[in-house]
Amino acid sequence: MTFQPVVPTGGLAGWRFLQATLERQSEAFENSNEVKSDAAYFAENIGEATSAEALVSDRRLLSVALTAFGLQDDLDNKYFIRKVLEEGTDADDALANRLSDTRYREFSDAFGFGSIPRIRFPGFAEDVIDKFEDRSFEVAVGEQNESFRFGLNLERELPGIAADDTSTDAKWYTVMGNAALRSVFETAFGLPSQFGQIDLEQQLEVFKDYAERRFGSSEVDQFTDPEKLDELVQLYFVQEQLSQGQTASGSSVALTLLQSSQSFWQ
Repeated sequence: MTFQPVVPTGGLAGWRFLQATLERQSEAFENSNEVKSDAAYFAENIGEATSAEALVSDRRLLSVALTAFGLQDDLDNKYFIRKVLEEGTDADDALANRLSDTRYREFSDAFGFGSIPRIRFPGFAEDVIDKFEDRSFEVAVGEQNESFRFGLNLERELPGIAADDTSTDAKWYTVMGNAALRSVFETAFGLPSQFGQIDLEQQLEVFKDYAERRFGSSEVDQFTDPEKLDELVQLYFVQEQLSQGQTASGSSVALTLLQSSQSFWQ
């Protein structure tokens, strides 16, 4: 049986509880039978998947591989995933490079079937398994509260993007191409649901303008600072609560957290 994360309440209060118990909860999740079994299967068998065709033909291997990159919803899209893997990322017109969602490029590049397969490289299986465990935990958290999954994704993904040696615009386009990150910023900035329908360059300018007004800088680089990152997370959860019309009183939230905390730590 897989460990189910404890998420006692929504909003910023629930997020703080999750953060305080994150290490223990994620460890319990990773040690659950289903997760351990899938990780062990991947470690034992990935070396035999020497082609994209072989990988997509083994549903269990493919499930771990896709989940590691947040692409688990594509498990049944075998032809599409095979094409993403086989074309690789070297050519500008490769499928993974033409997709706005950068996760496909990361996935294809990690396996290297378009050039030099990396499945037998030292540490490859361990790296994918680490990602699989992290992402699987996020998915499990998301089943309890989707906004918390977005928060965990933000804390994992954004600092790396911010630290990349690319231009400010390129970093914003990477954020905009990641559905979970985009959702966090759109919610934090209070942007309407129709925002994604406007011209892409206009969206870029809006993101930069709102970042300047909210955080004092239009640079994505600022989110390498843990305090800035936490400020963004707090703004996201406050805005998310407001958008959902959550009006739980401070006393009721405190009681829920206390009861859940006592139950979890017993």
